[in-house]
Amino acid sequence: MKTVFIGAGSMAEAMISGAISSGALKRTDIYATNRANEARLKELEDQYNIQTSYQIDEMFKDSKIIVLAMKPKDAKAALETIKPFICPTSLIITLMAGVTIDFIERELNQPCGVIRAMPNTSAAVGKSATAIALNHHVSEEQKQKALSLFSSIGITKIVKEEQLDAVTGLSGSGPAYVYYVVEAMEQAAEAIGLEKEISKPLIIQTLLGAAEMLSVSDGKAEQLRRAVTSPGGTTEAGIHLLENHQVKEAFVSCIKEATAQSKRLGLPYKAPIQQ
Repeated sequence: MKTVFIGAGSMAEAMISGAISSGALKRTDIYATNRANEARLKELEDQYNIQTSYQIDEMFKDSKIIVLAMKPKDAKAALETIKPFICPTSLIITLMAGVTIDFIERELNQPCGVIRAMPNTSAAVGKSATAIALNHHVSEEQKQKALSLFSSIGITKIVKEEQLDAVTGLSGSGPAYVYYVVEAMEQAAEAIGLEKEISKPLIIQTLLGAAEMLSVSDGKAEQLRRAVTSPGGTTEAGIHLLENHQVKEAFVSCIKEATAQSKRLGLPYKAPIQQ
């Protein structure tokens, strides 16, 4: 199934790598292009043995899936470029934050399947948490192909499009929140006298272990936390300090604000209100 990636950044590369490794796509079916960075296309071509080109007619002729992996500001120009090659059996997959399905449908002005996706940067190691929303033109075959593609870089959930802003605030931006906590743990480790070569693997394994416990446990995170928190113990002392600083409330506010920002970024792509 001929698949064209417009945009050759880290997310496009993660999808290409995952799709090849999992067998979701054949190398010979993958094409990539970008606006002007020939060196980057050569990189992808050499590493993954895929096709790259700036020959628009050649790239999009008979393409079944087109993945829009460019910046949102370039959405309108990209849709103008692909418009002549779109037919009812085409599938558009967009990775652009804020760019609505309705905007894409209006710009293309013809019926075709559109899937809006919100992966995260952990796609680079095959651990993305991706949510996708589909328009009513997406066939069952196209849906299964998209699920196969995104499952090759992590887990995938189908949501309503209006939930994607919340997904963006929660899991789209989520890796950065975890890295932020790790930054604090690294600073604390240094302050309490642990060298980086000792503290870093301990921090990483702590995160991996906690994530695995959450994955296999039927209990809530709160129950797992309480199981670690012995009365009068070290964990309780630390948790009390976090509560005094309202860290949990700060994280809730953080995710709400990221969600609100996602909504603000999408405003230019919403249909104008009819008078």
